[in-house]
Amino acid sequence: MAMASSSSLQPRLLSSFIGDRFVCSTKSLRPLLPFNTGNKQVSMQHRRVQCNLVDILFNRSNKEDDILDGKRKRLRPGKLSPHLTVPDHIMRPPYIDSRWSPQISKGAEIHDETGIEGMRASGRLAAQVLEHAGTLVKPGITTDEIDKAVHQMIIDNGAYPSPLGYCGFPKSVCTSINECICHGIPDSRPLEDGDIINIDVTVYLNGYHGDTSATFFCGDVDDEAKQLVEVTKECLNKAISICAPGVELNRIGKTIHNHADKYRFGVVRQFLGHGVGRVFHADPAVLHYRNNERGRMVLGQTFTIEPMLTIGSTNPVIWADDWTAVTEDGSLSAQFEHTILITENGAEILTKC
Repeated sequence: MAMASSSSLQPRLLSSFIGDRFVCSTKSLRPLLPFNTGNKQVSMQHRRVQCNLVDILFNRSNKEDDILDGKRKRLRPGKLSPHLTVPDHIMRPPYIDSRWSPQISKGAEIHDETGIEGMRASGRLAAQVLEHAGTLVKPGITTDEIDKAVHQMIIDNGAYPSPLGYCGFPKSVCTSINECICHGIPDSRPLEDGDIINIDVTVYLNGYHGDTSATFFCGDVDDEAKQLVEVTKECLNKAISICAPGVELNRIGKTIHNHADKYRFGVVRQFLGHGVGRVFHADPAVLHYRNNERGRMVLGQTFTIEPMLTIGSTNPVIWADDWTAVTEDGSLSAQFEHTILITENGAEILTKC
């Protein structure tokens, strides 16, 4: 994971991943996140103690409210299986086995033809892996089983699962169920009829990252959850449709926020889209809500758009694992994500089969 500072000097959290952990309360992020405005990189303090405290208080206060809406159980962590391994011949990203936490790369990466083809290949593989993962979603399967299938498909194709080992993340994919906004860690919990689950896949193939996610239905999902998922996907598609060289980046957030407002869904602000290419996280920081940030899209640039919408509160609470972000009121959250390339004709979606 990495952090970026915007022109207003407000620190932002990047999704899919952020360096040295992140927010542990629903209060303002500003006092928690020191950053260097000179080099646009943010140093993050490890806050395991605070995260544990928030997690304990959050869970204690909701022990008597384990059933949400009279039917759905509040999400709880399951057991983790041992780490999976990657064959030695597969190319690893630089942050693996490094003593240093990755930082967000300064400046947007503009690709030449070689880079564009590399991004197309990694994006295509990520999309194929995500499509396969989605076919596995059914009541009774565990997210750990999904992780193992994703891991195997990625390494079978000569790629590295980008999340594995990124700032200590223990798995090869993120699986975020129901009220989990993002960064859910695959574990022993079986999926239940009526769940929704976001699966977030990133692959590192021949030196390039391809990053994508989608939210899937598990069994018989109620109408409110279906609408949330459908509108979140629409938000992503509408945002992509306005992208082109010279377009202001802040139009992405306006487009998403306007559409979400029509259905009275909340837009999560703490996790953002990001530049992606040879590095996992780079400029630009892509905000999904209305904002006045400066910056324009550039021909040959690649970045993710990944709106996260909620039915209720948009405030995240982070579990003691330092990763899993859930809505503070237990309301449902959905997310969709594509990696796009800015072209002369607009935007090319790289993470499509």
